[in-house]
Amino acid sequence: MIETLGITGAATALGIGLLVGLERERHKGQGQSRACAGLRTFAITALLGYGAMQVGGGLLVAAVAITLGLLITVAYWRSLSDDPGLTSEVALFTVLVLGALCGSQPQLAIAMAVVMAGLLAYRQKLHHFARSQLTEAEMRDALVLLTAALVVLPLAPDRYMGPYGGINLRTICTLTVLLMVVGAVGHVAVRALGTRYGYAISAIASGFASSTVTIAAMGHIAGKEPANVKILSAAAIFSNLATVVQVGLILGAVDTGLLRPVFWPLVCGALATGLYGLCLMFPNTAKSASQPIKVGGAFNLKLALVVTLTMTGITFLSSVMLRHYGEAGLMLTATFTGFADAHASTASIASLAKSGQLPFDAIAMPVLIAVSSNSLSKCVVAWVSGGRRFAMYLIPGQVLLTLAMWSGILLS
Repeated sequence: MIETLGITGAATALGIGLLVGLERERHKGQGQSRACAGLRTFAITALLGYGAMQVGGGLLVAAVAITLGLLITVAYWRSLSDDPGLTSEVALFTVLVLGALCGSQPQLAIAMAVVMAGLLAYRQKLHHFARSQLTEAEMRDALVLLTAALVVLPLAPDRYMGPYGGINLRTICTLTVLLMVVGAVGHVAVRALGTRYGYAISAIASGFASSTVTIAAMGHIAGKEPANVKILSAAAIFSNLATVVQVGLILGAVDTGLLRPVFWPLVCGALATGLYGLCLMFPNTAKSASQPIKVGGAFNLKLALVVTLTMTGITFLSSVMLRHYGEAGLMLTATFTGFADAHASTASIASLAKSGQLPFDAIAMPVLIAVSSNSLSKCVVAWVSGGRRFAMYLIPGQVLLTLAMWSGILLS
């Protein structure tokens, strides 16, 4: 019925005004020091924006905005508060624009209104987070991440270059930003959840930076806390979940079509890793598993640059081997580079497939070879860092992960 009457946009505008107005009404205050706008003002302003756009278009909306600005200025200067702020005033202008937007793009207007209402409702928590929870180093690293994602990435050329046509700067930047974002998500998760869940969550989060380093760190702790060797081994195994997830994210970031040949191997590997880790954790309770391990910052510019250079070098080497020795050369490259980093090998394989040098259906074998050789190197690291007992718990899990991923090819 509403659609028939043609007032869907007006109803959307009213809903936006009421949503934001309800939040502002709760913080409006009372008496002469109360804010200048509440529930009714916001609802009317949203309808005003919608009506102005329908009657006179953008020009009338601009005239209404100027008039509204004059009224808000008068109300602001008449405020008796020592620090009246501008949040409600800016929100009122935004509601006017969102109301005007409801006529052409109601979905976008609703999404923006929900985000704005959330920012207004969680004002105190956001202030506390920015002032008390966010450290100087995290702020710096966040700015680096935003610069890489919003400035460097859009400027990177999206074409294949180099003597063998295997290097794409846009792909390399995308993967680098992806690794930084994933590491950031893990870091934020640990900060939000605290240390209550112990080494397991810390290992998964830090595994996004480096699963091999995480295993080495767990082995080092196991040497100091032999009573917790089983729970530490489980946490080390869980760090492989980050490896599996990152392989999938890297392939999907380059081209979603690359996920099809390795979908089941990745699923089987993740399930095997999770089940084995739970079997180690379930009958035991760590005595001092309360401190998250530290393997570097969540936003690490040095790590990002190293990963970028590693990906570039391995991609170039893989392109050379593929050109001169065919797929056999690519398999050999994946084997040796996988010992150091499965993610860089996966990125190089994905780049070659995206550039047309390797069929999409042929990526599963080199990707699994890279993951398998990386799994072998983790076994060696576990033995060296944690000793025989730690390695005896971890090695079966790495073998199970590898076998499960290779078995997943049968389902593909």
